Amino acid sequence: MIEDMQSQIDQYLQWLRDRTSLRQIDDFVEITTPYLDRHNDCLQIFAKREGNGYVLTDDGHIVEDLEMSGCSIDSPRRQILFKTTLKGFGVEAKGKALEIRASENDFALRKHNLVQAMLAINDLFYLASPTVASLFNEDVTVWLDSARIRYTPSVKFTGKSGYDHRFDFVIPKSETKPERVLRAINRPNRDAAQSVIFSWTDIKETRASDAHAYAILNDSEQTISENVLSALRNYDVSPVLWSSRKQMQEKLAA
Repeated sequence: MIEDMQSQIDQYLQWLRDRTSLRQIDDFVEITTPYLDRHNDCLQIFAKREGNGYVLTDDGHIVEDLEMSGCSIDSPRRQILFKTTLKGFGVEAKGKALEIRASENDFALRKHNLVQAMLAINDLFYLASPTVASLFNEDVTVWLDSARIRYTPSVKFTGKSGYDHRFDFVIPKSETKPERVLRAINRPNRDAAQSVIFSWTDIKETRASDAHAYAILNDSEQTISENVLSALRNYDVSPVLWSSRKQMQEKLAA
């Protein structure tokens, strides 16, 4: 099983290398990644040397795109979400740009964190819809609280690859149940599934042997592809449809 998981991690890293391209633009190197924004465009970041390290930035793309789409982040609530999200990934806001600094030793980790922050901030667009009363993460929090399921929010683990992976909730081990890690996914698509699969596969060996991962999928306004559900199950991540969450309550409690 360990060999199989290592093979999957190696394949993921090879996919990442094969689909990442570089282009020199004055003092910066443009890095095009295989990760997609909500327009299905590849995310791009820009890196340049500064002293003994590097500065990595999105050059304001994510925030400017949100504003052009009618989702200003100026409101108090969105500012709190914006700042909290960036802080969780160690990213700073420099005007409209999302920026992070890296050294020779942690460049890959810092680049990974910036991309994850860009994807998370990109999701703030869905707050612009009048039908969205709160982030899906908040809905899950309310449900866990009402079901009296004890948890620790927003926990970060370091995987075998050296990358950090943040899970939205961790339910600690009890006398009768193992540790359970949860990722709330507002838009369950292929990219989201790949992200949680890699995260879980990468940290699995660092957790107890009976630990288990769950992906809570928002199916309130969309039908979840069977390919997404199958992919999660194939890598030992249990999908939980939001519409069927009560059926999983017993497994998450205690």
